[in-house]
Amino acid sequence: MCECVIFVQTIVADMKVPQKFLARQHEITADFLKELDKHLDDVVSGRVSEMFEVRDFAELIHVHPTHLSNTIKSATGHSPCYFFEERLIEISKSMLQQLNVPISEIARTLTYDPSNFTKFFKHFSGQTPKQYREAYFQSLSRSKEEASA
Repeated sequence: MCECVIFVQTIVADMKVPQKFLARQHEITADFLKELDKHLDDVVSGRVSEMFEVRDFAELIHVHPTHLSNTIKSATGHSPCYFFEERLIEISKSMLQQLNVPISEIARTLTYDPSNFTKFFKHFSGQTPKQYREAYFQSLSRSKEEASA
């Protein structure tokens, strides 16, 4: 039984994947990333107050949620959630670089409860939003001191 599975896997690995299939995979992935960026821009600007889920993105690009997830994973090696979380961290860091915006306001803008935002941010960046902000402004201060010296 095990030899059969290995044989089938070898045959599948040696098969040429049709170019049309690969092109569609990349089209779906590109559409997802475009819609993700658009949605996150809408969230940050206040035009939308709830985060989309994979099924919402799938509906926008007219594919089944499972197909969307499998296609993105196959094309990139990462799940849709990876890209979502990566973009959220980028946006969070950018917002944290604005000293006049309280962390709790950033959390709410990104549809998080402040304590959950702190947990999310720390999980993906290794430091709390407050620690990130302090480190960012310390490095900026050091850069200015070095430039003036």
